[in-house]
Amino acid sequence: MTTPKRGSALERVRGLAREVAKFGAVGGLGVLVNLGVFNLLRHTTDLQVVRASVIATVVAITTNYLGFRYFTYRDRARTGSSREVPLFVAFSLIGLVIENGVLYAATYGFGWDGRLASNVFKFVGIGTATVFRFWSYRTWVFKALPQAAPAAAAEPEPVARAAARPARESGTRAPEPAGNK
Repeated sequence: MTTPKRGSALERVRGLAREVAKFGAVGGLGVLVNLGVFNLLRHTTDLQVVRASVIATVVAITTNYLGFRYFTYRDRARTGSSREVPLFVAFSLIGLVIENGVLYAATYGFGWDGRLASNVFKFVGIGTATVFRFWSYRTWVFKALPQAAPAAAAEPEPVARAAARPARESGTRAPEPAGNK
């Protein structure tokens, strides 16, 4: 007996490409939210750079959760908010530290704190954290559903074969073949 194949390599690559595209669409919106809130806070408040960035990241994380759960990973197992949300928050916080650590190092380590520099390093931090988030969300938070059983095993017996059974199996008399009357 042979084991069923899980799909060709090409199918898996196409599936991963679709997932990356959806993740990118949601992430792109998150980047816009993140940078928008960051710049709004930087230009309308007296918050320090990293504090404004952390607030912006938290707003983007909230936006992204909704997009990931209801768009990117809507076909994934729903493990319930008691498992999914804490994992999402935990991995998002690690991403927040990565993202804002880059900005912190640039601002306070190298003194690059102008408007352009802050946005460039905020963006670099987002990009670095995105790689981590993609891996962790797909691996731990939004787990793939198990592969379905092969369709052939689940199909009912064909009608032609059922009609060809002897009458003793079904408890009724088999019809006479045409031409033997």
